[in-house]
Amino acid sequence: MSEGNRPAIDSTASKWTLDLVVFSVAALFAYVLRLDGDLTGVGRDVLLYLLIGVPVKAAVLGLFGLNRHIWRYVTFEDLGRLTRLVGLVTLVMLLLTPLLRLWLFVPWTVPLFEGVLALAMLSGLRLLTRWRLDQRRHNGGPRWERRRRSRPEDDASPSAIRVLIAGAGDAGRLMAAELMRFPDNGMLPVGFIDDAADKRGMHLIGLPVLGGLDHLAAAVQQTGATILIIAMPSAGGTVIRQYVNAAREAGITARTVPGLYELLGGHVTTNQLREVSVEDLLRRPPVALDQSSIAGYLRDQTVLVTGAGGSIGSELVRQLVRFQPTRLVLVGRGENSIFAIEQEMRRDWPEVEVVALIADVRQQGRLENIFQTYRPTVVFHAAAHKHVPLMEAAPSEAIHNNVFGTRNVAELCLKYGVARLVNISTDKAVNPTSVMGASKRVAEMVIAEAAGRAAPGQAFMSVRFGNVLGSRGSVVPTFLQQIRQGGPLTITHPDMTRYFMTIPEASRLVLQAGGLADNGTVYLLNMGEPVRILDLAQDVIRLSGAQDVEVVFSGVRPGEKLYEELLTSGENVGATRHSEIFSAPLQEPDSGQLRHLLGALQAAADGQDGQAIRGLLHEAIHESKLQA
Repeated sequence: MSEGNRPAIDSTASKWTLDLVVFSVAALFAYVLRLDGDLTGVGRDVLLYLLIGVPVKAAVLGLFGLNRHIWRYVTFEDLGRLTRLVGLVTLVMLLLTPLLRLWLFVPWTVPLFEGVLALAMLSGLRLLTRWRLDQRRHNGGPRWERRRRSRPEDDASPSAIRVLIAGAGDAGRLMAAELMRFPDNGMLPVGFIDDAADKRGMHLIGLPVLGGLDHLAAAVQQTGATILIIAMPSAGGTVIRQYVNAAREAGITARTVPGLYELLGGHVTTNQLREVSVEDLLRRPPVALDQSSIAGYLRDQTVLVTGAGGSIGSELVRQLVRFQPTRLVLVGRGENSIFAIEQEMRRDWPEVEVVALIADVRQQGRLENIFQTYRPTVVFHAAAHKHVPLMEAAPSEAIHNNVFGTRNVAELCLKYGVARLVNISTDKAVNPTSVMGASKRVAEMVIAEAAGRAAPGQAFMSVRFGNVLGSRGSVVPTFLQQIRQGGPLTITHPDMTRYFMTIPEASRLVLQAGGLADNGTVYLLNMGEPVRILDLAQDVIRLSGAQDVEVVFSGVRPGEKLYEELLTSGENVGATRHSEIFSAPLQEPDSGQLRHLLGALQAAADGQDGQAIRGLLHEAIHESKLQA
């Protein structure tokens, strides 16, 4: 049976009604049990007791909201909430019993018997529903035959792909159960691989734990498995790499479930199964966020995101919408990308008002109209030119967009009383060697100067981080495109290293930094250890399955560094309430000097004078390594 054709029991109203009926029947059975089945002469009392209990039970059922739970995935936590619900109803009925006994026959034991019976019947109803739904094939129709859990291969197609699951924890158990529940997916779980010594030789949902990673090759020989599913969403990149390498040596394919930051509390299903990516190999331990501090400044607010169609901007939108803003204002220049994120929000979050607007941050009049109309209280400024070689060739564009676009946003945030402005910066702003990096450093100065004029209750800040895996034009998509074309992979220098972070991780930490709300601060995200681009290229080649792809070194391009930095020599890093975020005070420039610099940059950019732009940037940024 398809998802759309499931029984009516899946509706919240039907579940609430069914629970109420079962609970009321439990009261009847309590009388039957108490009176040994003889209800002669007490039928009226029994009926009145049932009717009096209906509004109590209806109210408590509504209070606990168990009708909104998905019975197909009923858990011990759900049954615990059910126990508390039944206990509350039982307590209320016991408190009412002295009053009821004045004019009805209500033995003291009836509410107690009713509670025990109701708990058993309501729990059984949920477990039976789950069992029945588990018997339905993915393509429809009931399965009346008994499934022998000790031999899941009995239900599998003869052509089913045999798989081993790495990780005999919750994610592995859920993945194995999902595969057995839907054998038409064509994959048959045959065992687990887990390094925990106390799990070896044990069985989990009828499948053996065949040993640790060092037993993978033997397990493949024993079971005939051809796929290893890595079901360890909290594992770091080093562990994932070990399993990928072991699978390759054993001659089988590795697949994985997403990391914790991707799952976001969802169930592990076969739909989430995917090939191992470079992001998995670089995966760091999951970041624990202070959800309350994020929700505190986003819930019920109007949030504006510039560059909302870009890689970072669109992921920021996906993350922040979970904290229940009243309205999202999506601003960007590219109509296709803005349209795409708008449609995604309308589909997935229909309860949030979404306003999609085509606008250029360089056009102050257009921006002011947006601020005046929608009055945002939180602004994330992610609109920027970011490609170093392109900005080296067009320095005036970097100035117009990165500097003056930021100034326009900051001034309007001041004018319209925006409570929180978070400017997205980059590690390339530190000791800049490129026009792009220097333009972002000046943008940080603009934010710092505006922070000095902020009113009480306003907080303007910048967030600085390194390269983001998977963003448009970044290194991994470029490598994949080169592999599709048959190579070679081009790297500028064998020793070039970069800090990397996944798009979801960076976006979530940006939201967290906004919650720290220290006006006039630049926040630095913990980027982990730098990664050699050459090592990254070799990982991409291995994961793509390509053979004999050449790697060539093209030489360092204008404006590029071999090693990125996150702090200037004059910045003193400090800890924050979050272990993955550090802070440094933004160096507030003299207002008069900044106005003079911006005026000179404006004239040079309007005149397309790249040499003058470089000279002005080099002079304004003391530690600049920009060639004038």
